Amino acid sequence: MGDKVDVVVAGSGAAGSVFAATLAEAGRSVLVLEGGKSRTLDDLYSSQIWARRLKWGAPTVEETGKHPIWYNFNAGHGYGGAAMHHYGVWPRYHPEDMRSRTLYGRALDWPFEYDVLRPFYDQVQEDVGIAGDAEAEIWRPPGAPYPLPPILVNEHGMAFAKGFEAKGLHTSPIPIAVLSRDYKGRPACIWDGWCDAGCPTGALANPLAVYIPRAVAAGAMLQAESQVTRVMMNKRGDRAIGVEYYTPDGLRHMQEAETVVLAAFTVENPRILLNSADSSAPSGLANSSGLVGRYLLSHAAVMVYGMFPQATNSFFGTTGGQLFNQDAFDKQSDAGAYGSRQWEIGLATKPNDLLGIAMSRPDIYGQSLHKFMHDGARHIGAMVGVCEDQPNIDNRVELSTTKDRYGMPQARTVYQYSDDALKLWEIAGKEGVAITKAAGATDAWHGPLGGQHIMGGTIMGSDPARSVVNQFSQTHDVANLFIGGGGVFPTSSCVNSTFTLHATSLMSAQHLRDHWAAIAA
Repeated sequence: MGDKVDVVVAGSGAAGSVFAATLAEAGRSVLVLEGGKSRTLDDLYSSQIWARRLKWGAPTVEETGKHPIWYNFNAGHGYGGAAMHHYGVWPRYHPEDMRSRTLYGRALDWPFEYDVLRPFYDQVQEDVGIAGDAEAEIWRPPGAPYPLPPILVNEHGMAFAKGFEAKGLHTSPIPIAVLSRDYKGRPACIWDGWCDAGCPTGALANPLAVYIPRAVAAGAMLQAESQVTRVMMNKRGDRAIGVEYYTPDGLRHMQEAETVVLAAFTVENPRILLNSADSSAPSGLANSSGLVGRYLLSHAAVMVYGMFPQATNSFFGTTGGQLFNQDAFDKQSDAGAYGSRQWEIGLATKPNDLLGIAMSRPDIYGQSLHKFMHDGARHIGAMVGVCEDQPNIDNRVELSTTKDRYGMPQARTVYQYSDDALKLWEIAGKEGVAITKAAGATDAWHGPLGGQHIMGGTIMGSDPARSVVNQFSQTHDVANLFIGGGGVFPTSSCVNSTFTLHATSLMSAQHLRDHWAAIAA
């Protein structure tokens, strides 16, 4: 049993690092328990093989249902979590994303409107440094201008821009958490296209570059290879008193704390809550609603490629893209489908691995593949369409009968995309190919259905019977237990989730900081 702390945080990723920095800077003693390994920026290498080490290595998740959520692609393991390999595309959710039920009679409402979250978006973008052009981004909700000018647009982005213009569509610089110039002691990006490998220079806003250094400077402690398995409760079952965790030697530990923050990951947080069941909470902790693990969400994504006669030099730039389009954000604009969609344009593309040149055409091999790789090294172009999915109570995280090395049940996901998401994906695939051909590509094609981002499972709401946490990500059932991350989202939008989960986590952390006496007492 370790010495009692004010706050114990499970997970050192995007959400956990925000909580740690905010509360440590307020003078609270903070311990962050990370299930993965310790790492620094110096441990990162710009390599497709090393990039995998930022993803794989987390506890096994059984993916069932009609559609996978690509857990290993989306998850992370080690200091910085999944935000170590994210691409930094940081648009904002739109006002209608928070009021979908009220406005359209579809999906769910958030327990607040956009204007409540707006100042936290503004603060986060100032903290991390987002590059973009707020005026050119005509779809952007209200907010402070970006602190940095737009990132590089080379031949890759310019080629696609011609196709969008030919189709009467708009593009803007992509809103991205990559430094276009030096910012707060961090260097500008060198445009080498290795965002997937974690960015050892610190130009990409990952936790090791921004919030973890702040947390450590303020006295927070980080402890790696410490797998949290349960939240421990008092005898009355109404307050958290700490967490149970295991170290690689198989030893079980108890860490006492005044407050507990679960920021382990969208799938891991429900796993811990369900595994924390006891006589006072037989269906799992903070689960009086029966919704822990429910309303799991993902994005239906379509990769679109083209082979251009001119050199695109797509190996330069950022993995997240160079340009952006949200002309199809209107949730009722596509015939027969409800929901929003967007384009991220000009993705930096390397020869192989997950999003590489080779994997864009897995149907060819031998000399055909050799020629394709040769041509693609200079002439391929890539963009991705991201489509909203609808909340479905049957999409869920549950406990498996298989257990991990510490005796904790592994997580099982059950997922199926809605008919709306599949229709949006189909429309996006056809539109993307048409845009690419209009851009002058000699060949254009799209890949199969893929999954981006994982949200839901511990959704927020104003009614304790219909949600797990309140607007401050504080569990309805246990006042000193908070959830950090995209798991609190009731809707997915089509928007990349990392910016918004930073904002919701900052709002939550500041609420805990400002109401400490009432919450921790």
